[in-house]
Amino acid sequence: MSVSSKAAIEKTEDYNRNALDLLSKLYPGGRVSEVAEADKINAKLPLEKRFKPYSLSGLGIALEYQQMDMRPVSADLEDKADRFGYEFEHLAVTLGSVIHNIDLKDDLTDDEISFIRQTLLERKVIFFHNQGLSEDQQVQFGKRFGTLDAFPFGPPGQNPYLFYIHHNENRPGSENNWHTDVTWMENPSLGSIAQVDVAPPIGGSTLFSDSHAAYLGLPADLKARLQHIHGINDYRVFMQKYPRELHSEIKQKVPFGVSHPLLRTHPETGKTALYIHLGFIRQDSLFDVRTGETLPPDECKDIIRQLSLQHGREEYVCRFKYEAGSIAFWDNRAVQHYAASDYWPHERVLRRVTISGDRPYYDPSQAPSCYQDSFTN
Repeated sequence: MSVSSKAAIEKTEDYNRNALDLLSKLYPGGRVSEVAEADKINAKLPLEKRFKPYSLSGLGIALEYQQMDMRPVSADLEDKADRFGYEFEHLAVTLGSVIHNIDLKDDLTDDEISFIRQTLLERKVIFFHNQGLSEDQQVQFGKRFGTLDAFPFGPPGQNPYLFYIHHNENRPGSENNWHTDVTWMENPSLGSIAQVDVAPPIGGSTLFSDSHAAYLGLPADLKARLQHIHGINDYRVFMQKYPRELHSEIKQKVPFGVSHPLLRTHPETGKTALYIHLGFIRQDSLFDVRTGETLPPDECKDIIRQLSLQHGREEYVCRFKYEAGSIAFWDNRAVQHYAASDYWPHERVLRRVTISGDRPYYDPSQAPSCYQDSFTN
């Protein structure tokens, strides 16, 4: 053994002697005693105080799960699933469930559609495998949940209400950022139903993040600050690919620049969600809705910087791996999504329909009682 190897071993042994000596002094009762003492102290604290300041994403999930009565789905929904013969596969604590044993090509009853909608509201994004809907079947299924919105800035399918997202070796995936859809609309879509027709052999998943938990996991001072803040959203990112002579007509037909709050009340559950699309919001446009005054540029930048990090925290996220014929149905009012661009040079073909929504608003008084906090004035 070399001299340097012997010296390294001696140094390690010396370190361990010191570490073990410290352990006996710092924790004389051992692990069991230390854990028991910590539990005794923390049991008296409110939930918010049990989480470290650097672990607020864990708190966000805990608060949202508390709101869900500490269970993935309600007892009522479980009973309905049993009656229909459906099975749930939950992908994360507060969002994301696969519904098994259902064929969306069937003539589903109103009760079955109601069950799917209730599952969407409780789980925020739901999934189905082995569906293989035709274009018309996908459109008809979407219409069971409301009117549909056409998408004017991308190539449609044979049915104009279908929007295709097609990537391959020459056109790699580019939707790899956290976003909620079409915030440039005055009434952004309720949600989207997307089917993958061609799935890559590896990769190509979509990630979804819980916007309710993301809100609850914000620092208290930022929550309070966001209550009255709106921002202007537009579709300038799309205009770059169209001739300038068409810009005026496009803006006449689709309003260019709409105001939305950074906090959004879900119109069906009453929950508060963090609501922002970093690609559509004008970075210097944040303003206080009470006064109409635009915030200083540095403050706009700081708020957007903090919010840009929130949805990407792992605690809020579930990941869905598509197969050919798989469908994802997400609630734009409750989640953001991120299409992983990790499958080059393989092909991925997805088509979606979007269901019409309503104008975003913020009203904290609508939040469920156990969900409300001190930021309601």
